[in-house]
Amino acid sequence: QVQLVESGGGLVQAGGSLRLSCAASGFTFSSYGMGWFRQAPGKEREFVAAVVRSGVTKYYADSVKGRFTISRDNAKKTVYLQMNSLKPEETAVYYCAANAAGGGPTSRREYDYWGQGTQVTVSP
Repeated sequence: QVQLVESGGGLVQAGGSLRLSCAASGFTFSSYGMGWFRQAPGKEREFVAAVVRSGVTKYYADSVKGRFTISRDNAKKTVYLQMNSLKPEETAVYYCAANAAGGGPTSRREYDYWGQGTQVTVSP
């Protein structure tokens, strides 16, 4: 069955870095676009970054441009999110998601599969 398993979350001080990973199985990873979203308590799930199936084109929320980098390794069926200069307001559960059309949409409604999420906590 389809699985997306996130890892790499944790507690970090403001200004610090974390690298999230999302390992995929149960579908043809190289055909899917992949995205990262986050959801803070009491807030809606929001787009963070996405990468198309080839890995060539990437998209970022304005709030993370220049600090976060999304990448993918199709051979390892894994997508990554390198997060630098983290801020306390970025404390959230981070989710990876897969888009069957192979693109990198910013709307969560266009994603077909979701992981369970990994908690990222940024202390002041």
